Amino acid sequence: MTGAALPSASRRERLVHVIQGDFAVSDDPTVVFTTILGSCVATCMWDPLAQIGGMNHFLLPGDKERDGDLMRYGVNAMELLINGLLQRGAARARLQAKLFGGAHVINNLSDVGAQNAAFALHFLSAEKIPCVAQSLGGEQARRVRFWPTSGRAGQLLIQGAAVETRTAARAQPAPTNPAAGSVELF
Repeated sequence: MTGAALPSASRRERLVHVIQGDFAVSDDPTVVFTTILGSCVATCMWDPLAQIGGMNHFLLPGDKERDGDLMRYGVNAMELLINGLLQRGAARARLQAKLFGGAHVINNLSDVGAQNAAFALHFLSAEKIPCVAQSLGGEQARRVRFWPTSGRAGQLLIQGAAVETRTAARAQPAPTNPAAGSVELF
């Protein structure tokens, strides 16, 4: 459902998984976007007044095209997310963002996670979109949930078979050994 805008409805919470190289936008209060990240980065962006938000999930920093799949790259994923929000009624001046991912999950390989995180932070700064919270880096994969109409987000840190929970802290990198069992949604 690349770039799909989801219709509004009044029913129970509905999970929408955002896969690698994809994005989604919604103004439906029952929708919760979810994704699983390793070195990839997901941007959760919303307009609190219009109560519309979206999530992207990109694999590589920058804007290089390889195999014709532009959504794999940060610039394209960020621009498509912003444009999707604006098309649905968000105002650029009110956009806020939260960033997740960018872990170094595979040893002996370049740290593409750090490159993805640095790219996302630089992009938001250059576009003057405030990053109000982040959980970037570390060595653990993350399962992220984002409520697009409120901007609320939460994450579950995953390390091997053990699962530990933690939330994104304001402008703080993820710790490598968070306290087990604590969950906070913001």
